[in-house]
Amino acid sequence: MCKKHDRPLELFCKTDQMCVYQFCTELDHKSHQIVPLMEGYEGKKAELGKTEAEIQQKIQERRLKIQEIKHSVELSKEDSDREIADSVLVFTALKRSVEKGQAELIETIQEKQKTTEKQAEGFIKELEQEISELMKRTAEVEQLSRTEDHLHLLQSFPSLNTPPHTKDWTEVSVHRSSYEGTVRRAVAHLEETLRKEMEKLCADVELKRVQQYAVDVTLDPDTAHPALILSDDGKQVNHGDVKKNLPDNPERFSVCPRVLGKQSFSSGRFYYEVQVKGKTWWGLGVARGSINRKGLITASSKNGYWTVWLRNGNKYEANTDPPVLLSLKSKPQKVGVFVDYEEGLVSFHDVDAAALIYSFTGCTFTENLYPFFGLYSHDGGKNSTPLIISPVNRTD
Repeated sequence: MCKKHDRPLELFCKTDQMCVYQFCTELDHKSHQIVPLMEGYEGKKAELGKTEAEIQQKIQERRLKIQEIKHSVELSKEDSDREIADSVLVFTALKRSVEKGQAELIETIQEKQKTTEKQAEGFIKELEQEISELMKRTAEVEQLSRTEDHLHLLQSFPSLNTPPHTKDWTEVSVHRSSYEGTVRRAVAHLEETLRKEMEKLCADVELKRVQQYAVDVTLDPDTAHPALILSDDGKQVNHGDVKKNLPDNPERFSVCPRVLGKQSFSSGRFYYEVQVKGKTWWGLGVARGSINRKGLITASSKNGYWTVWLRNGNKYEANTDPPVLLSLKSKPQKVGVFVDYEEGLVSFHDVDAAALIYSFTGCTFTENLYPFFGLYSHDGGKNSTPLIISPVNRTD
């Protein structure tokens, strides 16, 4: 009921968003947008339907967010469990090394003491033997001195008058074993052992960690230099020494013998492995999609390439700006390439040795990254082996 006119409310004022009586439209709601009550009802009902749909959408979004958060927690728990297991493995191995080092030190000290005791036992045995001979001579001399037989004394005197031959013990002594610096040397040796073992263990753990991000990579023939020969499955590439007559499309390398992978990555982490066994020249890594592919190109990080190269069979180089020569303990037969897009990390691993070759860190990626493969001529037959994208055999 209208409180002012005490009459039923039969209209709806859209301007003031309230129900009114007809006479109210001529006074308080003059020139307002007035519609029949049913029309106002239908309009508001439709708005409520939209509101309900929006609320349901928000509910669904929040439920999905809950699932996302729970999934993130599960992944985090998996990472946490894996990290704990890896840390137990590393620290258990290091603990064994420490215990082994301690046991070897104790054994060294005990061996020194045994040597001292054995030397002392030898001296004591010699001394006791001489004492026994001297006591025997003393008894003989004492017995002779009491004899009344003049002839016997005179005949025995020459052999008994001089003491039996004995060793000069004046300069003989048992020296206490010196342990000066023993512990220090043992600890220094242990530190070196632990350092090497820790590097190896951490490299093993790191390789296992990055291998879980393995992706399937195949070569893109549309980017391949005309002299390169690609296998039908897109897993192998070699230099054919003769340029094929191929369309010079914008994606193709025109001068440098290179090829990119078909797959591109703009987020997350990915890893792949390439067999380089038997090659004297190769280049591996990733490149951004907008790189220049025509003419002579320097494959440096400044130009959008994050790569490591082998040149002349023995010269390993990271193509930073300027390049960095690498000193490797062994010649890699298979190289793993790992990228963490958000972290700006590109790392290279010697798979067989489970050793880190080099890492580009602090990189800024703003576009798609493509696996990169660089080749060279046959090098007189020395470099005829193809680069082979290999399946990843996880070490865990």
